[in-house]
Amino acid sequence: MGYFTVRRKWIWSCLSSVTYSFNINGVPKEFVIPKRGIRQGDPLSPYLFLLCSEGFSNLLKQAEGEKRILGMKISRNGPSMTHLFFADDSLIFCKANREEASELFQILRNYEKGLGQSINLEKSSVFFSSNVSH
Repeated sequence: MGYFTVRRKWIWSCLSSVTYSFNINGVPKEFVIPKRGIRQGDPLSPYLFLLCSEGFSNLLKQAEGEKRILGMKISRNGPSMTHLFFADDSLIFCKANREEASELFQILRNYEKGLGQSINLEKSSVFFSSNVSH
């Protein structure tokens, strides 16, 4: 997304310097250093999610700008739309052909690579217009 090295270091410092302590019977105990990165519920989590979503959005916008994904139009003269995000759900619109499906797959792989996580295809769906041939 074009962040300067200093900002990337700040973000990494926030992720890698966190420690947790536990209260047992009201008494603080030892500090624990997490080994698996940030967890859901961490105060920093929503901000990192937004940064990642913005990166995903930029990948889709770039593909649209380069005519690799055409998106969908609501009306003949209206703007095209390639994606909508709602909370942690994503709706992605493209033509039902091999070229755009392949491009979308590549964008998802790049997003996974940058995020360090895999998209769960078991929880994902693909829908086609009734006008799409078998």
